[in-house]
Amino acid sequence: MSKNGRGVRKNLIPDFIPILGYLDDLVITPLGIALALKMIPTEVMADARHQADALMQEGKPFSHFGAILIIVFWIMICGATVWSVARALGD
Repeated sequence: MSKNGRGVRKNLIPDFIPILGYLDDLVITPLGIALALKMIPTEVMADARHQADALMQEGKPFSHFGAILIIVFWIMICGATVWSVARALGD
């Protein structure tokens, strides 16, 4: 992990190499996730799964504010795209 909390991702094979460039994305990334999951102690994973099951019994969490924020974002993106295309075709 880097200092800002995000993992530093390195490509073993650069993505611009056809087919082989995506091989590390298809193979190495899932292996890294599996390794990270195996490193979590079993009691911690069991506790996390128990908490998740308890939350799901109460019903799926839903944020109206988050949903509205995402919808407004997509409307803005669609509007900007339509405006941009209309402006390009109008010239």
